[in-house]
Amino acid sequence: MISIEKIKTDNELREIAVLAEKIWHECFVGIISAGQIDYMVEKFQSFGAMKNQTETQDYYYMAVRNNGSLCGYIGVKPENDDRFFLSKLYLHESARGMGTASLMLAKVFEEARNAGKKSVYLTVNKYNSHAVKVYKKTGFVIIDSVVTDIGNGYVMDDYIMEYKL
Repeated sequence: MISIEKIKTDNELREIAVLAEKIWHECFVGIISAGQIDYMVEKFQSFGAMKNQTETQDYYYMAVRNNGSLCGYIGVKPENDDRFFLSKLYLHESARGMGTASLMLAKVFEEARNAGKKSVYLTVNKYNSHAVKVYKKTGFVIIDSVVTDIGNGYVMDDYIMEYKL
């Protein structure tokens, strides 16, 4: 049974950071370099980075569990306008292909509606064809393409996708 619940403790956030490192090292191989994976995990997916996001940037995280075992996570941020930012939606490879990602997206849409938002947007690596395909199938559309310098000689080459609620 899949459960998706807002995290409440630093220990839960630490657990998500450990899972994030595992997911990133299996998901992004062949899309970005190993050095960039390590850099991005530390900069955006580490406990310290996520803790800072929750304390200073209005992000919150949700743990995705399959029969009580952590298998994925979601990071979101309600914007100051009518949009809801889906920052992170990751699922361990062992939990893919069972409809869990669809449940995760439904939860994001529910959270956005509850916050009074009119759309959900995200950034996704242009070369992560599986994720782009999943988002398109769900109803997201590409609204822009951006290259963002993230430091250390690395860039993020992303699509910005949006889902109208």
